Amino acid sequence: MVAVPGRQELPSTLQRSSKKAQRTWIEAHDSAVKTYGEGRRAHQTAFAALKHSFEKVGDHWEPKGRKGPSDTQAERGAGQRATRTAGGVDAHASKQHLYERARQLDIPGRSSMSKQELVDALRKASGRRTAKARGG
Repeated sequence: MVAVPGRQELPSTLQRSSKKAQRTWIEAHDSAVKTYGEGRRAHQTAFAALKHSFEKVGDHWEPKGRKGPSDTQAERGAGQRATRTAGGVDAHASKQHLYERARQLDIPGRSSMSKQELVDALRKASGRRTAKARGG
């Protein structure tokens, strides 16, 4: 049986996510490996594909309510100068959606935060939960 590179390199946040999220990442990763070779660009391509349908919530990925790029970097596509990403948070979601995600993660002070502050708080909270889930 031929090894599937994406399955071997599946990030821990995806190991805690749905089979569909895993499949999305693996298929995009393996296709990118054929095009670009193994490495950073293949991983970036796989995450960009994942972010079109999923958003990071805490230490895993959940389906988004709408399809499309999650942040400015994802809109620009591969091969462009990198900009700061939202770490899997759907920065283009409505403020209400972001607020609900912040409530789900029990982020304090969420009711008085601006949309950008909610994105930043969700990114940080998700990063902390991921590190904790990895044992760090």
